[in-house]
Amino acid sequence: MECCRRIPSSPFGVVAISLLLVVLVSVPKADANMDPLIELDNHGGKMIKGKLDLSVVFYGQFGRIQKNRLRAFLKSLNQHGPAGSGSQVSSWWRMVSSYVPGAAEIKVKVVKQYVDANYSLGKVMTRDFIKILVKNAVAGLPGAIPVIVGARDVTVEGLCMGKCAEHGDIDGIPYVIIGNPETECPGACAWPFRRADYGPAGAILKPPSGDVGADAMVVALASGLASVVSNPFHTGLYQLGEKSNMIEAATACPGMFGTGAAPGYSGKVAVDPHTGGAYNAVGFKGKKFLLPAIWNPKTSSCWTVM
Repeated sequence: MECCRRIPSSPFGVVAISLLLVVLVSVPKADANMDPLIELDNHGGKMIKGKLDLSVVFYGQFGRIQKNRLRAFLKSLNQHGPAGSGSQVSSWWRMVSSYVPGAAEIKVKVVKQYVDANYSLGKVMTRDFIKILVKNAVAGLPGAIPVIVGARDVTVEGLCMGKCAEHGDIDGIPYVIIGNPETECPGACAWPFRRADYGPAGAILKPPSGDVGADAMVVALASGLASVVSNPFHTGLYQLGEKSNMIEAATACPGMFGTGAAPGYSGKVAVDPHTGGAYNAVGFKGKKFLLPAIWNPKTSSCWTVM
């Protein structure tokens, strides 16, 4: 999701408790489709379809909650949560899969994962170091997409400069890289779990896992995956914004997490009555996640799972 053009949180909102003991935060006007900042165009370039093999690199020291949270999110993309549990992570992923006209749901598989706990390339991840990590991640795995996750004490070149997740390609290999938004641009990339850098102060949501870094990384990873699927070589679904910044499937809808989202308000979300964590989708083994709004190509508007 976009770092420096995001919509800040706001002090207004109404809290209501449903008969199912799910708390919904809403504002008076709640439209199913929300206007994006800009129209996106399909430029005809290659998109990913059919399958998405991932090689996940945890770079640095990570807590168990953060690693497990990201792993559970990836497992949830193709798996339904418990029956009757509400909006599904898999429904969000089907919208991403629909970016390729006529294509079936993209099957996601983690084909490799490892932890570089000793910071083998240092704690400042430059473009040259990213290239090394990308090549190492896909060694012997043709067609796999590297996903590099930086720990909270790692600085990633290119993040906090208009984006919370980076994607690109190195020698024809598309990749996704994210940092830990708890320390990497927290006023934009950890919102709505942290106070926004700009705009009026509003209600801060509690992360569904209880760990700000873990759930903010899920938001960043979700945005990165949507972008790498729809625009892996920067020739697919996008539009050019200010200063030729590329606006993509998730960054077209900054700060939106539920229906009714408006400037200063993240939209209608559910709150777990037991933990107080805010979420809008349920996935693997009933895990709850807060996922960002993404572009809906059929309606030319922003869409959320709730």
